Amino acid sequence: MTDSHAFHLNLLKIAYNNLMQQESFKGEHIDPVNLEFLDQFAELVEGYETHQPDAFNNGQDLMVRLVRTYPQYVHLVARDLFWLFGGECLHFMSDDEIEQFQQLDEALAEAETHENSIDYLQLRQAIFEPDSGVKH
Repeated sequence: MTDSHAFHLNLLKIAYNNLMQQESFKGEHIDPVNLEFLDQFAELVEGYETHQPDAFNNGQDLMVRLVRTYPQYVHLVARDLFWLFGGECLHFMSDDEIEQFQQLDEALAEAETHENSIDYLQLRQAIFEPDSGVKH
């Protein structure tokens, strides 16, 4: 069983690493505002990894800040993170994306109700890539 927490933590780490490679966030003369953003992203990764209660609010704030301040880098962050943090982040998602994530949440809830073990990645793939041959 693939844990959704581990999946999302990995996405956060990938996003952080992707952002660190961008010109705005590397070099000797980084704008302090950009450095602060990276520091907050690193804190978010740590907070989410250690299940800190404020991680979801911090994540939502950081994703919104990313969209507003660094729109050129939004494509470097998995859409799953916008769904994960919810709230205002949902305004940056299409109706189709929201519908798919709702289907995923409903399928997870159904499996939990029946105490079925489910692989998060397989279920996600079945919903987001229906032609992949994976069934849920």
